[in-house]
Amino acid sequence: MATEKSGIIIEKNPPESTLTQLGVRSWPKWELIPPSKFPWTFSVKESCYLLEGKVKVYTDGSDEAVEIEAGDLVVFPKGLSCTWDVSVTVEKHYYHHE
Repeated sequence: MATEKSGIIIEKNPPESTLTQLGVRSWPKWELIPPSKFPWTFSVKESCYLLEGKVKVYTDGSDEAVEIEAGDLVVFPKGLSCTWDVSVTVEKHYYHHE
């Protein structure tokens, strides 16, 4: 079941059937973002599936973090400005919606 927080949609541990239906395993891979903190703005809507890692995402103007981790299927809306605080190295599949 997906939840929404600060415009970010998160589905914890979706079934393999959902991942297969979306074609997640064929999406490009963004590999190994080491622990770090950096600003990011999504220029397009992005879906991603975290293979590894743990991140706190702080949307601009909010002190409340959205936590995502390995096994999460996440959708970030186009135009979202945020700060990524990576505590455990991240590897993810991602898809940019047109």
